[in-house]
Amino acid sequence: MFDLDRWQEIFSSIRSNVLRTVLSGFTVALGLFIFIVLFGIGTGLQNAFTQGFARDAQNLISIVTGKTTIAYNGLQSDRQVTMNNDDYDFLVNIDKEKVGSSTPRYTTNLLVKYGKESGNYQINGAKPEEQIIENRKMLEGRYLSPTDLERKQNVAVIGRMVQRDLIKNGSPVGKELNINGTMFKVVGVFSDDGGDWDERHITVPITTLQQMKKGSDTVSINYIAYNEKLTPQEAIKYGDELKERLKSRKNVAPDDENGVRVWNNAQNMNDTFAFMAVLTGIVGFIGLGTLAAGIIGISNIMVYIVKERTKEIGVRKAIGAKPKTIVALIVQESVVITVISGLIGVGLGVLALYLIGNNLEEYFIKDPSVGWGHIFAAFIALVFSGLIAGFVPAYRASKIKPIEALRTE
Repeated sequence: MFDLDRWQEIFSSIRSNVLRTVLSGFTVALGLFIFIVLFGIGTGLQNAFTQGFARDAQNLISIVTGKTTIAYNGLQSDRQVTMNNDDYDFLVNIDKEKVGSSTPRYTTNLLVKYGKESGNYQINGAKPEEQIIENRKMLEGRYLSPTDLERKQNVAVIGRMVQRDLIKNGSPVGKELNINGTMFKVVGVFSDDGGDWDERHITVPITTLQQMKKGSDTVSINYIAYNEKLTPQEAIKYGDELKERLKSRKNVAPDDENGVRVWNNAQNMNDTFAFMAVLTGIVGFIGLGTLAAGIIGISNIMVYIVKERTKEIGVRKAIGAKPKTIVALIVQESVVITVISGLIGVGLGVLALYLIGNNLEEYFIKDPSVGWGHIFAAFIALVFSGLIAGFVPAYRASKIKPIEALRTE
């Protein structure tokens, strides 16, 4: 392995047979290049799907009500089902261990004024946990606090676009908005990955908004983020249980799909995981197929190389070279070519992913990349294959008698 003469002989052989060396290494480099690019694009697709679910809490269950479509328990169809604070308490207490964050929300559209500026905005009455549910980031100030709810404070957290529309100069924190004739102090400004629409919302304590609505305890929608320890299947079952229990509480027929509606991100995640598993399988199959093609390619070329060098092997044996020395020389040359070609393939593959970057984001490919663990495993697999590819034909050739080897055309 550390014989200097052998290394000199290997590099002399490579320089003397450039075309043969290039053909040997091309399949290895190409195999690793395609493997890295394919797996990188697969990761980019996964990143895009993950980001798509990151706008709100990924473990979110949303519960709303509507008009019934089926008569049930002596009640007619086309009946409006409404939720209130007690229904929210009922839902979160069905199985407390499965609840992460949660909040009821009462939604209405009201006229908002600041100085000479005004506009109609969606006003959301909610609890502090809405920040987690909506995955909102604070740009200034703070979000709602439990004290705000308990004291029914006239405080508001505004979206970035509300600030841009109404409060054009200076920090909005501490300034007062006129919401439908009632003054609210701005305590914070948030951004939302949902975009401009979600950033044109204003959130106030739900207790304050319900009090403004003549003491109503109506709830427009209930958000429950289930415990992240639940599997998608357990979360789907939990969402179905919430739906069934609320239907029973509100006298809605079990097969009425409009009276109580539930959107469960666990179902979307489950479908996404299934899709990504299929996608990963396809990408993996193609990638491994590419590696296999590289292995087959270098094996065929090594068979050709050994056959081409049969006379050389005969001469070496005639002057006293031992079979194991001949095998070691050819195997070492094969490994050297494989390693150099593999490094070139890895470099080109990583460079290609770097150049792609986010240029394919419109095709749902974001931050394509491959872990170094996968690259190392593929690289070692090809090097080991190159070793085997060189050893098998070299070992067979080393068993040929010198006189027979010298007669080979």
